[in-house]
Amino acid sequence: MSLSRLFEGIGIALDSLRANKVRAALTILGVAIGVMVVIAMAAAITGVNRSVAQQIETLGPKTFFVFRYFQAGINISDGSDEMSPWRRNPWLKATEAEMLQRVLGIRSVTWQEGSNGPVGAGSVNLKSVNVLGLSPDWILTQGGTIISGRNFSPLEYAADARVVVINDRVAEQLFAGLDPIGKRIKIFGEPFNVVGLYSEPKSLFGDSESPYVAIPHSTFAKVADYWKGWMHYSVIPDEALTVGEAQDRVTTALRAYRGLKPSQENNFSLVSQDKLLDSFNSITSGFFVVMLALSSVGLMVGGVGVVAIMMISVTERTREIGVRKALGATRREIMFQFLVEAATLTLVGGIAGMVLGGLISLAVNKFTPIPALVPLWSIVTAVLASTITGIFFGLYPASKASRLDPVEALRYE
Repeated sequence: MSLSRLFEGIGIALDSLRANKVRAALTILGVAIGVMVVIAMAAAITGVNRSVAQQIETLGPKTFFVFRYFQAGINISDGSDEMSPWRRNPWLKATEAEMLQRVLGIRSVTWQEGSNGPVGAGSVNLKSVNVLGLSPDWILTQGGTIISGRNFSPLEYAADARVVVINDRVAEQLFAGLDPIGKRIKIFGEPFNVVGLYSEPKSLFGDSESPYVAIPHSTFAKVADYWKGWMHYSVIPDEALTVGEAQDRVTTALRAYRGLKPSQENNFSLVSQDKLLDSFNSITSGFFVVMLALSSVGLMVGGVGVVAIMMISVTERTREIGVRKALGATRREIMFQFLVEAATLTLVGGIAGMVLGGLISLAVNKFTPIPALVPLWSIVTAVLASTITGIFFGLYPASKASRLDPVEALRYE
């Protein structure tokens, strides 16, 4: 088929859009919505994935993690032992982390557990603040900086001291511009002395957007109301070791400490940054697949509209088809023309959806912490999906048009 016939079909389709604006708008609306969802979701998920990757990179290229249990993706449990495999693994303990700190080639091990709880000072009470119980060198893996005061010391950790480092969000809400260092606050109803003011690193959820306090884990275990058994470690190896070598040493030390025999599997999980990122990506990919399925409903609705509008177009142009056939147009040429018209209709819907999706992405990027970014593959996918939708659903009307008897078509009033 020549390019002239292609452009002719596109021109006829655009003329049809202009002549029947309401009908055409209803036809392409479903396609536009479907494409808009794909573009907006792809932009948000791409932005989130990149942000999480950047956050993980700030921990240092060699940092890895030790969990009680780790399984990539979304874990579903009905509460039974069979569906809750982590129950077979013993809890990680601070004593084990302290042991790992003494392993040759390991620079630092940070351990933590967390909970949400009440924090207050004077007449101001915050009902739900992120309270973390941490080891003394937590700054190495958490990132951020102590902008005023200091961190709690190993001696304070050993003495279960009631000392706390608060972030600037907590300081703003509790002390309204006053210097918080040396002030007393209550955490889970227990008095604590503020020794440091902490500024979190910029992250997906903003810079210090949520109230956050850090206390010695030894103290946290005594005063906090939390779900026990989910401590994890962040391990930083020496520069001389590779990540694989450091993981081997940590695995050997933990197995020996727990008395595991050579035939027994590890009852803990070592997770590299790549594995952690892959797990997060698999979760966001799952959400994207769900949204893709929902957007396909919009494409189906648009496709049904294409069938309807193209059938009307075939009926309205029956005499024209008869004339073209009488002048020598083949079935293939007639079918090609109507398929081009159908694809053009849905492509216009796809372009409208891309514009709307792009605008939504810009709004998300501007007004939320999510760094939405429209990936090129989503644009290509949107164009292909809308075009294929038009061709697929335009097959029946195009086939019907190509099969019209020229004599009968010429007689049509």
